[in-house]
Amino acid sequence: MATLRDIKRRIKAVNNTRQITKAMKMVAAAKLRKSQGRMLEMRPYAEKMSAVLANLARGAESALHPLLAFRPRKTIEVVILTSDRGLCGAFNSNILKAAQKFIGGLRKDGFDVAITTVGKKSSDYVRRRNIPTRRTWSGLSGRVTYAHAQEIANDIIESYISEAMDEVVLIYNEFKSVIAQQVVVARLLPLVPVGTEGDTEPALDFIYEPSQEEIFNVLLPKNVEIQIYRALLESQASEEAARMTAMENATKNANEMIDRLTLQYNKARQAAITKELMDIVGGVEALK
Repeated sequence: MATLRDIKRRIKAVNNTRQITKAMKMVAAAKLRKSQGRMLEMRPYAEKMSAVLANLARGAESALHPLLAFRPRKTIEVVILTSDRGLCGAFNSNILKAAQKFIGGLRKDGFDVAITTVGKKSSDYVRRRNIPTRRTWSGLSGRVTYAHAQEIANDIIESYISEAMDEVVLIYNEFKSVIAQQVVVARLLPLVPVGTEGDTEPALDFIYEPSQEEIFNVLLPKNVEIQIYRALLESQASEEAARMTAMENATKNANEMIDRLTLQYNKARQAAITKELMDIVGGVEALK
């Protein structure tokens, strides 16, 4: 049976842990406010840009730009976005499970799969399973910039234009609320024109100035950068939200554990006092 000293030591250890998780929750909440603001500002711009380019691509010929080219699907690039650090609940495991299922389905259908990881957790996951990766990025958690999105986008664009891959898919966590994040599997390349694959959005007519070709030369690579940047911001906001929720739950669990240990301590102390009183009473009775 645990002694009073052992129980008191455990209460102190759990209390120290509670202070750490409480502080981590406050830090995550502060980071979430900043990340959420950046993400909410970027989301409508990215969605509108994707919609406009989908309309533009409907009446364009694939020869206008290599990023408009549709090729038979042979090699598919899967870009997995996770965090660099843990202590964020099921944030990373949900992405990795979805990625494993998606990649398994592609390979079952006979496609070649190339994997790019963004985040240390996804990199460690594929390395432990001896899964080859084409590119790996890490160290972006908490400090995502547009330059990072440009670097990733340039690598993907170069590989797509060189026909090293025929399709690019992003897998990341989309921010829904502080307590809810949704894993998204979104096709980045090739661009899906309006009116294809069941898209019911009406096509719009555009006047091109200076020319259709020059507009695509500028906007198509920019759109890849914007969509990747948006995914990075969504992932960052989701990570901080998941970490804040996880630390809040950990703090609650620590409070419950302290309450149980305190009750156990009081019972043990009461039992010890009762035993000492019984010994005293027994000694007095023996002296009579």
